[in-house]
Parts: sequence; structure tokens; C-alpha cells
Amino acid sequence: MRLFGVLFRLAWRNLWRNHRRTIIMLGAIGVGVWAMIFMTALTRGMVDQMIIDSIAVLPGHVQMHHPDFPDDPSVSNRMLISEADLKKKFDGAGFKAWAGRVRVPAVISSERESRGVTLLGVDPDAERGISFFNYDEVDGRFLVDASDQGIVIGRRLAETLETGIGKRVVLMSQDPDNEIADRGFRVIGLYSANTKAVEEAYAFVGKATVQKMLHIGDTTTEVVFLSDDYRNVEATFQAVMSATDESVSVRRWYEIDTYLGTMLGVMDGFVLIWIVVIFLALSFGLVNTLVMAVFERVREIGLMLALGMKPGSILGQIIIESMLLLTLGLAAGNFLAWATIVPLQDGIDISVVADGLEMWGVSSMLYPKLYASDMFLATGVVLLLGFLASLSPAWRASRYVPVEAITKV
Repeated sequence: MRLFGVLFRLAWRNLWRNHRRTIIMLGAIGVGVWAMIFMTALTRGMVDQMIIDSIAVLPGHVQMHHPDFPDDPSVSNRMLISEADLKKKFDGAGFKAWAGRVRVPAVISSERESRGVTLLGVDPDAERGISFFNYDEVDGRFLVDASDQGIVIGRRLAETLETGIGKRVVLMSQDPDNEIADRGFRVIGLYSANTKAVEEAYAFVGKATVQKMLHIGDTTTEVVFLSDDYRNVEATFQAVMSATDESVSVRRWYEIDTYLGTMLGVMDGFVLIWIVVIFLALSFGLVNTLVMAVFERVREIGLMLALGMKPGSILGQIIIESMLLLTLGLAAGNFLAWATIVPLQDGIDISVVADGLEMWGVSSMLYPKLYASDMFLATGVVLLLGFLASLSPAWRASRYVPVEAITKV
């Protein structure tokens, strides 16, 4: 321990012999670490928001359907479970939120236009907190209860249909006998979503009203469940599985949308690759700094070897010097990243490029996410690679022959 203290003091003094070079290298490491963490936070925020928005539109962290419904989302493939049985199974089971709904493809028509939509028959009380928009921010009003006779559509869909609040539209779908089921509705509200595509895709009607229109009694086509975190849905999934049998299919969100599940896994791998690539560029500067420091002290190193210092101590001194340089640079970079990301966590308006990002499901607001795990990962990788990069000049210094080093000009 005493030897380490001596080597630490020697390394610290040697680090500041050429303070200009040290400061430049610290600046390079600090900026590089800041760039790693800042870009990771931006990418994390984009991916997280995309996943959260998509899960909200799916919606739900865990979903339950008839086994054939995912491949053929028609009302014929509904679950033959009554509303009373669903409440008996899931009320009081400890779920953060759950809701049963009727979700089927439909066609909506106004006086001028027609569009294909996904019809959602919902119970507003059960859906509050699950839907991808705030009921209180709807133009007009949202559905009052499951028997509400009105319809709520997106602003973009209203523009496409050239309709608005108070006007009538017609919904058409198929009943279990594959007969056309249609009904007129009055538009009572217009909702907004993070992407325009979502505003054009969904129409909300009271669940009991849709059940009556499609002649399906009190059955539903899907039940959705929320957990506390989209990254950890296993407990919710197991709880649903234990309450159901093989007559229904229960799936996690990343099994329903494999693109989003893959995106999350790719993101975790991207962070590590990004950190390694950035530091590989910085490592050339680090090695150059250490090599120059060794060349400047060849005679001094030879003298220490002649006075009895072991080659292993010389090796340790150079490595400690490298670790000190990296630690200071990492501290500066981490602080700079924290200081620049935290003020932006309320959101960055990127609406100027919203049309281009919409195809990826990214909203017009970007919320950077600074995870402690990413900072620890960056710190660990940089220290490890820095240690490996410092071995070459440190090994070279420890192999000097004392007489040759002392007499070297």
C-alpha cells in the first residue's frame, strides 16, 4: 500500500509536468465522453418515446386475445368471455390497470370521403390512463360511458373526411355472420396524438354501443393490461397467464410488435458499440501523450531503475498516470453531459423535421434520457480500454536498460 502511495504521487506530479499537453488531452477525453453520453441520451430518448407511444397505441404491456385474432382481427375471432367473468378474473388482481374492448377493422364515411380505420369500442372509465391521449384535451368531449351514442375521431381523420364536431358519419364493419353492420354516429370529439398517422387510424365508440351494432352480446375481442414499466412486464404476464386457460392467447408487447422489441435490443447493443468507437479515436491521443511523456523521461526512468526501482514499479507508475488522466477526463465529461442533458429533459421541439421522423413513429418532441447505467458503462469501458492502451508505453518504459537510458541523449 505504501508503494502504491509513492507511485501515485510520482504519477500525479509527472502528469502536470507538461500541463498544456495534459489539459489538451483532458479536454479531448472530456469532450469525447460528453459526446458519447449526450448522443446516447438523445438516442435513448428517441427510442424510449417511440416505444412508449407505440405501446400506448397498441395499447398495453400485455394483451389477451382469441388465438386466431392476431392473424385475422375480425369480430368472429372474439373471446367468448362475458364482461362479468372478466371482472371476476381481473378486478382486485393487483394490476396497475386493465380494460376490455372491442377492436375491429371498419370503414368510416362522411358526406365526401371514406377511410379505413380501426374501430375501438371502449369503456371510458376503464380506459382512462391507458389510452394514448388525455380525455380532458379532446376538442368537444370524450365518451361519457360505454353506452355513449357518439364517436370520437382524430383531428387528421376529421380533415381527411372534411367533417367536424356535430356532424354525422357512418361506420361499417362485419358481424359474426360476415354480414355488413353499419350505423350512423355524430362526431362529439376530436383527439390529438403525437403522430398524424395515429390521428387518422382510430375511431372511439362506446363499447356497449359497438357490441349492440355488431350483435356480439357482452363479449370482447381483446383485454389489455398495464405494468409499472415497459421494460419489466414479466410479472404482469405471469399474473394474466395464471388467471386464464388455453382458450385465449396472452402475449407481451414485444411479442405483438416485434419491430419495437428488436429496436430495444439493438439500442442496448448500439450504446456499447458507440462508446467503443468514440474511445478508439481518443485512444490514439492517449497513447501519443503517454509515449511522449515516456520519451521525455528516459534518463529519469533509467536513473530510477539504477537506484533500485523495479521494472514493475515503473510499469505501475505509467499505468497509474494513464488512469489519473482518464479519471479526470471522465469526471469532466460526465459532469458536462449531466449539465447539458438535464435542462433538456423537458423536451426538445423537433417539429421542423417531424414529417421525416413520423415514418419511424417518432413524435415532434424529443425527451433525452440520461441513465446512470449508460454513464457507468461509458466510464467502465473507457477505463478498461485506457488501461489496455497504456500497457504498450508502460511496458516499453519498464524494459529500459538503466545504463543505456541514462546515457541516452
